[in-house]
Amino acid sequence: MSLREEWKKLAVFIGGFIAIYSMPIGTERFDSAILEAFYLAGWYAREHVLFCLIPAFFIAGAIAVFISQASVMKYLGTGANKVLAYGVASVSGSVLAVCSCTILPLFAGIYKMGAGLGPASAFLYSGPAVNVLAIVLTAAVLGPELGLARAVGAVVFSIIIGLLMAFFFRKEEHERTSMNAVMPQEQGGRPLWQTTLYFASMVGILVFANWGRSTGGVSELIYQNKWVLTSLFAAALAVIMVRWLRVKIRYMVVSAAAVAALAFMFRGNPAVPFTAGIVLLISILAKGTDESRDWLEQTWGFTLQIVPLLFAGVLVSGFLLGRPGEAGLIPSGWIEASVGGNSLAANFFASFVGAFMYFATLTEVPILQGLLGSGMGKGPALALLLAGPALSLPSMLVIYGILGARKTSVYVALVIVMATLSGWMFGFMAG
Repeated sequence: MSLREEWKKLAVFIGGFIAIYSMPIGTERFDSAILEAFYLAGWYAREHVLFCLIPAFFIAGAIAVFISQASVMKYLGTGANKVLAYGVASVSGSVLAVCSCTILPLFAGIYKMGAGLGPASAFLYSGPAVNVLAIVLTAAVLGPELGLARAVGAVVFSIIIGLLMAFFFRKEEHERTSMNAVMPQEQGGRPLWQTTLYFASMVGILVFANWGRSTGGVSELIYQNKWVLTSLFAAALAVIMVRWLRVKIRYMVVSAAAVAALAFMFRGNPAVPFTAGIVLLISILAKGTDESRDWLEQTWGFTLQIVPLLFAGVLVSGFLLGRPGEAGLIPSGWIEASVGGNSLAANFFASFVGAFMYFATLTEVPILQGLLGSGMGKGPALALLLAGPALSLPSMLVIYGILGARKTSVYVALVIVMATLSGWMFGFMAG
């Protein structure tokens, strides 16, 4: 038994005891902050977990099973067309609902096996920063202008960061690529068009199930028919699973009939048939082929990884920051003093803090919702959205182990500086 380790445990116990003992229970601000934490968590569970998170988990699980690393490297490798490489890298996160730490193993694999520093860096940034779920949720919760700015900014960021990394370290990259790293050959499997349709059906369910109300035009028309469109994509997924994943058709027919019946019975509550569809999908995958069970296993693993961190983040956000219009433990004046307005200092502060904090996937949205309600400017909000999800202190340490101190420092600095400037310019345009 190590005496030093035991002293550390004792210190943790004592610190925890002091924190609990010293809680100002009974004071108006503290008790109100606790209520705000649960109010925000309840709202988040009702509005965004079922329709947003659960489809994202299935998409993430499918990526792990149906997309090979060799396929990724084919489009990001040193011998790939530059336009194609950066294009693929910059939008790769559109179907990746992952945090800054989850993307690191794949980044390490493609870089060490021959992917160029530029495309690999673009992929590293875009993986957690660009995903359909995050963009849809940002637009739904924080407003369409922030959702659009996040989508455009993240894609442009990834390309610029990749190009600058490749430029700054062009000598080292030339020496590395001159060794003619051999990319692994892509293994057999389904044609690309089948995989594309498979993922498109799931992304369609995710997007249209979360389509928000608009003031008019095409967007409002889509909103009025969102569940019809969601059902069409779900039907397409069912056909794909029967044809290409060898799911037994009788399971799918019975499941579809049950969901349709519930949709008719609970016309005003789409959560009921949607939940039933998810439960039946889990049952079908559990009884299916090895491939189907792998998909379910990966999905469950992703769920276990994300959900605890997500709800912890929501509770902490509600406790500290409250809901829009309602204060948490931190007074609104403190927020306004640090990230209020649109100064360069406020944008830099938001970028710097966001880069070092750990954000579980989607946690940044409820946190920013509380910050905006407490006086945060739209510019610093965008700066945090562009810097926070893509970086964290744990991810920096891993990147350091892969790229070294110089490349890691430049990458982190690029993210912070570009997020600061983008937030500053967006703040001026948004007013």
